[in-house]
Amino acid sequence: MTTLDALLFDVDGTLADTERDGHRPAFNMAFEEAGLDWHWDEALYGQLLEVTGGKERIKHYLARFNPTFKAPADLDGFVAQLHQCKTRHFTELMADGRIPLRPGVERLIDEARASGLRLGIATTTTPANVEALLHYTLGAQALDWFEVIAAGDVVPAKKPAPDIYQYALQHMHLDPRQCLAFEDSAHGLRASQGAGLATIVTVNGYTREQAFPGALLVLDQFGEPGSSFHVLAGEPPSATMLDVAGLRQLHRCAIESESEQTPTVTTAQASPRTST
Repeated sequence: MTTLDALLFDVDGTLADTERDGHRPAFNMAFEEAGLDWHWDEALYGQLLEVTGGKERIKHYLARFNPTFKAPADLDGFVAQLHQCKTRHFTELMADGRIPLRPGVERLIDEARASGLRLGIATTTTPANVEALLHYTLGAQALDWFEVIAAGDVVPAKKPAPDIYQYALQHMHLDPRQCLAFEDSAHGLRASQGAGLATIVTVNGYTREQAFPGALLVLDQFGEPGSSFHVLAGEPPSATMLDVAGLRQLHRCAIESESEQTPTVTTAQASPRTST
């Protein structure tokens, strides 16, 4: 039977509540610095999260919520400069310790490393944001714990397209059946499932009301000793927190379920093998 060999993590909203407490205020700081009167409150930002990618989100805001803004001739350059400024403010917030990891994240990563599981990142945020998060929450050495940090514009299509997960799988030389993915949103789940990955969802304030069809498990957090998770969908192996033993059991159940749903192909039905 296929074994669990690797864990692939989304970042924003999954490892830390970066959207509400990090990216949103960083965008607002960038707007103020640029002399713009834009302000994204929590409600508006929740709507903007329908679009993945920071530069894409700015363009979506202009098209849907601020169509009277007189955009410069070089809109792409204007947006890229704003986004670069926002990234700088985000990393400063991280350096100030303003954005902690979500409950259970550090514990689960430590357990995974101790058990020999391989780790990867698959996210739409920029590499600089990922590096800042890992550096200021887990330490500079954490950058070496992840075999691949698939982030930002390394693929042309962002989530919910599966491209970023396919990129990570390719660079880690893994079959999706060897992995579990961790996401926080419906867009993220569609991306991981599109790459063939069984996925665990841990929701946040922005994604709690979203639907997650096909997720292995939907939780409010990974859980800590003395602070258990709440199950929103699925059947966890443990009643308190997600650990490596539980992940292996969930993965085994997913593989068995997939095998049961795969129709048997007889010799007469099988296509001839071609050489390459």
